[in-house]
Amino acid sequence: MPKNPNVKRVMVIGSGPIVIGQAAEFDYAGTQACRSLKEEGVEVILVNSNPATIMTDKDIADKVYIEPLTTKVLEQIIEKEKPDSILPTLGGQAGLNLGMELEESGFLAAHGVKLLGTTAATIRNAEGRQEFKDLMERIGEPCAASLVVENVEDGIAFTNQIGYPVVLRPAYTLGGSGGGIAHNQVELEEILENGLRLSRVGQVLVERCIAGWKEIEYEVMRDGAGNCITVCNMENIDPVGVHTGDSIVVAPSQTLSDKEYQMLRSSALHIIDELQITGGCNVQFALHPTSFEYCVIEVNPRVSRSSALASKATGYPIAKVAAKIALGYTLDEIKNAVTGKTYASFEPALDYCVVKIPRLPFDKFITAKRTLTTQMKATGEVMSICSNFEGALMKAIRSLEQHVDCLRSYDFTALSSEELLERLQVVDDQRIYVIAEALRKGIDYQTIHDITMIDVWFVDKIAVLVEMEQALERTQKQPQELTVELLREAKRLEFPDQVIARLTGRSEEEIRQMRYDNGIVAVYKMVDTCAAEFAAATPYYYSVFGGENEAVASQGRKKVLVLGSGPIRIGQGIEFDYCSVHATWAFSRAGYETIIINNNPETVSTDFDIADKLYFEPLTPEDVESIVNIEKPDGAVVQFGGQTAIKLTESLMKMGVPILGTQAEDVDAAEDRELFDRILEETEIPRAAGGTVYTAGEAKAVAGRLGYPVLVRPSYVLGGQGMQIAISDQEIEEFMEIINRIAQDHPILVDKYLQGKEIEVDAVCDGTDILIPGIMEHIERTGVHSGDSISVYPAPTIGKLIKDKVAEYTRRLARALHVKGLINIQFIAIGEDVYVIEVNPRSSRTVPYISKVTGIPIVDLATEVILGKTIRELGYKPGLQPEAEYYAIKMPVFSFEKIRGAEISLGPEMKSTGECLGVAKTFHEALYKAFLGAGVDLPRHKNMIITVKDADKGEAIEIGRRFEKLGYTIYATRSTAAALSEAGVKARKVNKISQESPTVMDLILGHRIDLVIDTPTQGRDKHRDGFLIRRTAIETGVYCITAMDTARALVNSLENAGKQLSLVDIASL
Repeated sequence: MPKNPNVKRVMVIGSGPIVIGQAAEFDYAGTQACRSLKEEGVEVILVNSNPATIMTDKDIADKVYIEPLTTKVLEQIIEKEKPDSILPTLGGQAGLNLGMELEESGFLAAHGVKLLGTTAATIRNAEGRQEFKDLMERIGEPCAASLVVENVEDGIAFTNQIGYPVVLRPAYTLGGSGGGIAHNQVELEEILENGLRLSRVGQVLVERCIAGWKEIEYEVMRDGAGNCITVCNMENIDPVGVHTGDSIVVAPSQTLSDKEYQMLRSSALHIIDELQITGGCNVQFALHPTSFEYCVIEVNPRVSRSSALASKATGYPIAKVAAKIALGYTLDEIKNAVTGKTYASFEPALDYCVVKIPRLPFDKFITAKRTLTTQMKATGEVMSICSNFEGALMKAIRSLEQHVDCLRSYDFTALSSEELLERLQVVDDQRIYVIAEALRKGIDYQTIHDITMIDVWFVDKIAVLVEMEQALERTQKQPQELTVELLREAKRLEFPDQVIARLTGRSEEEIRQMRYDNGIVAVYKMVDTCAAEFAAATPYYYSVFGGENEAVASQGRKKVLVLGSGPIRIGQGIEFDYCSVHATWAFSRAGYETIIINNNPETVSTDFDIADKLYFEPLTPEDVESIVNIEKPDGAVVQFGGQTAIKLTESLMKMGVPILGTQAEDVDAAEDRELFDRILEETEIPRAAGGTVYTAGEAKAVAGRLGYPVLVRPSYVLGGQGMQIAISDQEIEEFMEIINRIAQDHPILVDKYLQGKEIEVDAVCDGTDILIPGIMEHIERTGVHSGDSISVYPAPTIGKLIKDKVAEYTRRLARALHVKGLINIQFIAIGEDVYVIEVNPRSSRTVPYISKVTGIPIVDLATEVILGKTIRELGYKPGLQPEAEYYAIKMPVFSFEKIRGAEISLGPEMKSTGECLGVAKTFHEALYKAFLGAGVDLPRHKNMIITVKDADKGEAIEIGRRFEKLGYTIYATRSTAAALSEAGVKARKVNKISQESPTVMDLILGHRIDLVIDTPTQGRDKHRDGFLIRRTAIETGVYCITAMDTARALVNSLENAGKQLSLVDIASL
């Protein structure tokens, strides 16, 4: 069937801010789909509240609305833009739910708008737990015994029938939110209460627990004519019971017999045919490890995290094909863009092995529980490709950038065999390292399998790696045993030189030399979707040791290497991918051949057609060097890939690759305390007093000289990792101990902590002139990390004098550091004085947002400048640009409810996973939109709790008075209540947790509270009231504020709520 002629204007719903469970994979899918729709001449209207994405660029869609994703806003946009259809299956669960709400309310029918792709009836059948179960029974596909319940009592009654343990899954939630496994009635009640609250329809599925079965996924496509194909099947190393987003996943599956593979494939195709799905779809199965019994776990009738992985693993562009199917094309009419010859109806065939490992945020949340369950906790993931499973696993481990490079990176040697057997029962992110140690201690495969239920095949593969470690270690006593054969085998299993050197007791240089002398070097193979049956037109490579090299270094054009930013983690998110992709496009336009190295399957930068060549490899010096040896690039650009790329600067220079843009020594000068102090003296710019230290003793001496409070932080970090505000000698000792758990190559900085307005600037510098698109001001005062503060452009409360100072200081610093390209500077304004906090001569997380709201394409300009153009040649007048007529407010978005036991109070270390944007003519409306976009939709019950530390009591009175005017009933703990009442604000006193009922906890658990304002006292005790109040609030869905400035912003926005919202098309700015 050719294209449907009635589809001319399509509204695409994005997935909103990045949270755990809904990450960059939807930016990748959405971007690919929008480009695919525009190829067909369709007009695209995009709605997405997330400013950090490529998807919300004006090059991707015709109209771009960065507006809150609520049904009210979408209705307004539909009335204004009058699209003929709406595509809800590319925006993750958020997009799907919104599409369903618009359909169910009858709004779409009333305005003549069609749902494209999968129909509403199909979505209901796949997403509604009961409907899905009924359909499976009707078509004879097995499901686990289950019941949909709407209250806790029914859940208990049903569980008593089928027996513990049971799995709980709320309907219409993402990333397993609110779900879990209950082993007894106490756990059952707790998970059920939380799950019923989180579900859009107040339903939770209670089902027989099949934990321990194999978890297998199929990624399938179906078109309107009923043609179906499987794109890829994947197997989780972890059995059922760990969310697939937190599992190590292998594609294609490794342990299925042909009979099992065909049985599940037929079942998957049968299911999507019955559901009448059009587009991409993901089917998850549980397979009994020994019999042929299987169950269907769930079906996602949309593009998912697994589709991004399947696309990157096979090279089959699922989102692009899904968009064409939505327009009415069939699979045999759509060309495969990778080969350019075959059609989308060919099933991909793989002649390699792919491994995905999740990136978990436990390094950010030291107090959090590390265990993995059915609720997702990972912020991102890495993928690696190799010709064997062991090699792919080793490559993936070193791609994580979590100080791990082999199976010895977590040390369990101290445990006895008995303790290891106990430790194996714990399901957490360190389990494969525990298995490796168990194998070293001689525990047999079957015992390990019986405890972990991980297939013996995987245990054996881990054993292969352990045996190689032991063989390498033996050569310390018998040096003659380090033969060329052994080295060749170690490299085939992807052991890095560094690890081989450690195990054999030699230097890395020796090992490297021995490799080169014997011709043991990496060769590159191509991902071509069809196991080399047809030639691929878009080169996309992975490395192996052994075999022939398929990557040919092309001649002619100048070549630039763009280093990506690796897995998404808190502090280094999708913003850096945005910068990498824009830089790549700008280099292409300037006539360069572009080469991207990256290992993150969720991002746009690893899409097959962004760069001229893509190397899917770990970002370590050795892996990059192998590519450099073949490609011999004319230069590399590191300022767009966050800290990951910056860290490779020195290694690249040693390989003889010129660094384009700001030179390495200037980057060092900004990070190195003493060099930077000298630059500040020369440029006459003030900063907070401070010193550099290595030990706790030195740190206490510096703090004694400055006076408390002081800021303690390691140098060379991103996202304020390890940063703390200390108020006593004892805290300094505690923080230094935590920082020094990881060996520090660089000194630790101790500064006087200044409190004032925080101001941030991104600028482009060409060596002489600078261009500042705008000045951003943070609503929270200093001490809250810039990534976690609400940021406002144009800066509303600072005068011309300070703006001029900021512009002048930026110019001086950029020139003194010889910046060519981007620079990001943070200042503090106290009265009329401006102090510099820190300078980063690279792209920052505010770049995409400031580019979009000012209409100045900063990354593109920076790239041109790196290539030698000046700001004046590019048509801009140097200096601070005129302010836009809109206010744009960036609101951080957190995922605290997903990580049990994490401290949620804000401080100098970054904790947010994503952000959304509010844009409007007035400050108040922009602020209201920003809160709305972050999911704060108040008032609901008009009850709130205030409990603040003594220093904040004065501000609490003013804020309390304003909330009281809005009709709020205020509850407060003893001293806060006394302060409020004394000032004439009505406050009801409520008991602390340790006192008799009713306590603060009882109030929160009564589900009638809208908001908790709780400012923590210093110090880090997990059992203090404040910590428990904040955790309970978050876990029961109550909005919790831990800084007075945020509270003031919220009351501001509520005083101006309720008016009709204005809509702003970013593409027209």
